[in-house]
Amino acid sequence: MEQRNVGRSGLRASVVGLGCNNFGWTIDAESSRKVVDKAYDLGVNFFDTAHVYGSSFGSSEEVLGDIIKGRRDEIVLATKFSGSPQRPRDNSRRFIIGELENALRRLKTDWIDIYMIHWYDVTTPMEEVIRALDDIVTSGKARYIGASNLSPWRIVEAQWIAKELGANKMITGQYEYSLLSREVEKETVPAMQAYGLGLVPYFPLASGLLTGKYLDASATGRLQKNFLGLGDRLLTEANFDKVRKLDTFAKEQGHSLLELAMSWVAQQPAVVSVIAGATRPEQVEQNVAAVNWTLDAEQLAQVDALLA
Repeated sequence: MEQRNVGRSGLRASVVGLGCNNFGWTIDAESSRKVVDKAYDLGVNFFDTAHVYGSSFGSSEEVLGDIIKGRRDEIVLATKFSGSPQRPRDNSRRFIIGELENALRRLKTDWIDIYMIHWYDVTTPMEEVIRALDDIVTSGKARYIGASNLSPWRIVEAQWIAKELGANKMITGQYEYSLLSREVEKETVPAMQAYGLGLVPYFPLASGLLTGKYLDASATGRLQKNFLGLGDRLLTEANFDKVRKLDTFAKEQGHSLLELAMSWVAQQPAVVSVIAGATRPEQVEQNVAAVNWTLDAEQLAQVDALLA
């Protein structure tokens, strides 16, 4: 498995990561263990979770913590904070430091490799957030810091504040990015490249739409159930038209739509590790195998033309 440096740091992560949002939610602990075991076997070392993942607050972290016991040194572990059920966006120093202790307890570890802001909290000054995260890194309870879903100017703000304070800077950012969702290319990716953050894309398969399974009218899945409102957003005729074109292109090149979706994202500027969720070991195998296609310049240009 190829590994890449995370932003301007010495930390290295596998080009395919494992999203653990299904753990303790759509799959039970034993099924989660099988998924993680397969990831270990295939060289996946980047595991991403958050305290809001799971059927209840912290359950994904708890399930993952049980599974990684005895193998903690082999993985790059990332988790995210965003707030409590009572205050969904809470990046106050009080909450961050308290929730870190809870995350360490649930994950059954002494440290987190990347501790991340999940969502921006407009009520807390960024300086307070950066100072708290810097203290956490200094304490050794987190090795690095990052963020998810920050606007481009917030990325710049955070990195400049860290520079002015002489504090640790963020090394990574997580954003939705796929062949069907390329908004980050306009301003977010340039900001990340300029200020030293590595991009960790989530939803690279557009919640399954880029596997091609929804081209079958009888297909059922999360999108048909409008899981988290994703069906309303993704199941559009414009997207189906793009998926059909991409599917045809991939087959003409001797590849699958899944391979095109994963390999294309993995080749984009600033991308470090592509987070792909899985509920079965076979899905981990498919995701890992899917990044082995290196598209040449002509093929990349053809993809752009199909999506224009």
